[in-house]
Amino acid sequence: MKQLTLKIERIDQAYQQAIKDSTTLENLELVRIQFLGRKGEIAQLMPLLKDLSTDEKRIIGPALNQLKQSAEDTYLLKKEALIAQAFEQQEARNKDFDITSYSPLKSTGSLHLYTQATEKIENIFLSMGYSIADGPEVETEFYNFESLNIGKNHPARDMQDTFFLNIPNMVLRTQTSNVQVRTMQKRKPPFAVICTGKVYRNEATDASHDYMFRQFEGLVVGETISLSNLLATMRLFFEKFFEKKNLKIRARPGYFPFVEPGLEIDMSCPFCSNGCSTCKQSCWIELVGGGLVHPNVLKHGGIDPTRYSGFAFGFGLTRLIMLKYSINDIRLLHNGQKEFLEQF
Repeated sequence: MKQLTLKIERIDQAYQQAIKDSTTLENLELVRIQFLGRKGEIAQLMPLLKDLSTDEKRIIGPALNQLKQSAEDTYLLKKEALIAQAFEQQEARNKDFDITSYSPLKSTGSLHLYTQATEKIENIFLSMGYSIADGPEVETEFYNFESLNIGKNHPARDMQDTFFLNIPNMVLRTQTSNVQVRTMQKRKPPFAVICTGKVYRNEATDASHDYMFRQFEGLVVGETISLSNLLATMRLFFEKFFEKKNLKIRARPGYFPFVEPGLEIDMSCPFCSNGCSTCKQSCWIELVGGGLVHPNVLKHGGIDPTRYSGFAFGFGLTRLIMLKYSINDIRLLHNGQKEFLEQF
């Protein structure tokens, strides 16, 4: 029993010294495992009780329990002291920390190409006195077709693979032209508006087509509006958007149910003078369709076609972006690849 008593005293002294020498929580944890763990030095003393007599057990048993309880209390006190010390050290390090200091690893975002182009286009037309209009993407067949002079059996409906909804007479709009009649019903001439937004066609996705893309629409209604106003507007817009002066435009006959006469408007290539891959060696790029608003469309908008006239134009915003930034695959604009978007 005397040897066991001396062993208890030596373990206690060794433990107290180890606790005193612990300067970090990591070191303290190692001491806890060495002395208080399931296979620690204090735990190894417990099996020795079985070899003692009953009287010896009455003396050694309480001594072992006292050693274990005292060791656990000492460990907890030391742990709390080290935690408080670590907190004070962290506070001291943060005392002079400059929260305005520049971080070279700071991540920054930017506007998507669609947003950049939309803002640029809107600013150009706002400077010309236009206002911004908007309309729903889920549209009635009337505003998407009939009000634009596209009847129930009109062949133009076959040119647009439409997404029809389960709701009767409702579709995903196939063109931003649905805004035209809605605007005419709300405003009195003269007015000039623009509209940008998503349109939907039931088309297979490839490098140059997608089931969702963006269009840009313009409408001007007033007295004595002519095709010369439309052509002058287009030339000024193209020069501003492509940041090229002296761009030429040309007009060719084109059919659109909601304008009469209808035009296809081409722009001289802003990237070359003798032909390149962008213009397919022709020096011209087809960009916009437009014309004078059809009298039937004016009537649907509640406007007297004998007094007022107007012009409308529309083009693919997606196509403009792909031309301006030399993007050869429409899917790059939609897939969210960080490496692609960071270029802009």
